Amino acid sequence: MAAPSPTFRRHAALALCVGSIAAFTLGAPTAGSADPKPTEAELRADLVKLNKKIDALIETYAAKRESLNKAEKAEAVAKQNLRRAEEVYAENEKQVDSIVQLHYQSSIGGLPALLFADDIGSAAVMEQLTAEQSAHLQGFAQSVERRKRSAETAARLTDDIVEEAKEVQERREEAEDLIEEIKDKLDKLVPTGSGRRSDGSWAPQLPTGADNITDRTRIMREAIKRRFDLPYSVGCYRAANDGGEHPLGRACDFMMSVGGSMPTAANLRLGDEISAWAIKNKARLGVKYVIWRQRINHGSGWRTMSNRGGVTANHFDHPHISMY
Repeated sequence: MAAPSPTFRRHAALALCVGSIAAFTLGAPTAGSADPKPTEAELRADLVKLNKKIDALIETYAAKRESLNKAEKAEAVAKQNLRRAEEVYAENEKQVDSIVQLHYQSSIGGLPALLFADDIGSAAVMEQLTAEQSAHLQGFAQSVERRKRSAETAARLTDDIVEEAKEVQERREEAEDLIEEIKDKLDKLVPTGSGRRSDGSWAPQLPTGADNITDRTRIMREAIKRRFDLPYSVGCYRAANDGGEHPLGRACDFMMSVGGSMPTAANLRLGDEISAWAIKNKARLGVKYVIWRQRINHGSGWRTMSNRGGVTANHFDHPHISMY
């Protein structure tokens, strides 16, 4: 059998190189395939785990706050005891000073006739003074010890409070970081409104379905229902032609109270969150504008509206979201 020619060998080597390059190119994972976008089911499963973790962190945070509260109360008692010990110490110190002064006076002859006289009455006085001096000195020693113990207890509790406060802050920061992670994952679940053109504008849509709203409005409404724990009803279509988007099926009101009453502080904050979320995702969902608390926002900031004469009319009890 004849040996392969040099030309054949060159062609074979070239073919092998091309094949190797093709295999490497086709087999190497791209950036997209290496890091695939998580599915909604995967994101929601992650959220379940994160919510369990945040519950545990909040429980730990609450326990730490309670522990800190007890330590602060104990510190207050210890400081009060220290103040009392300081007062007793000061009083006993005065009495000891008096005793020292008395000894000084007796040593220079001011009281020798009284203290060292031969009669029985003087001896009795001396015995009484000696007993009183002994009691005062003993009380002073005890007050010094109580003052020392009170100061040490107060200092130890103060150190404990500093440590407890540090741990409370750490748990709080962990919980806040986790809450932000949950919010980021929830934001990834925001759907894209239907009917969006390639230039970013929105095609007109007719209302459909039993609720008589557009598909784009329905996507927005359901996204908010999934994203937030709504306390009251959501009203979208209404027949009365008031010049707005409701009769066109392109707006929804997310109630934060009932009967035209002002919402609670918690529901006011919820309304703030819903409004901010809708504005943040305006371009993705197809939001035209948001009205909330007598203000309107088309995406470039809040502008105060004229007074329409009531809680509901001024949108204090519900964020209103209009769609393209």
